[in-house]
Amino acid sequence: MRILWTLLKIIVGLAIAIPLGILALALTLGVLGTLLGLAVVALKLACVALVGYGAFRVLRRVLGHSSGSRTPLARELPAPDPYYRAAMRELDAELGHSVR
Repeated sequence: MRILWTLLKIIVGLAIAIPLGILALALTLGVLGTLLGLAVVALKLACVALVGYGAFRVLRRVLGHSSGSRTPLARELPAPDPYYRAAMRELDAELGHSVR
């Protein structure tokens, strides 16, 4: 009788564990499949973006808008602030330094 009771407990345990294991496996494969699908979509998008960027660069070069042909703009330095110079003269006068 003891052996039959042990076998019954094992059968009930397996009857519960096997469907739960199948469900967990299906859920895991679904999540991994989704992540794999998202990775493939991201890779395809990256490839399309790379081809688009390459086409943009080629068109820019063909149409003559290369950045190497432009001369860099030489900008003049702004004139010194007259208020700053006046403040420095006043500060020099107060401290007793030579006036600029």
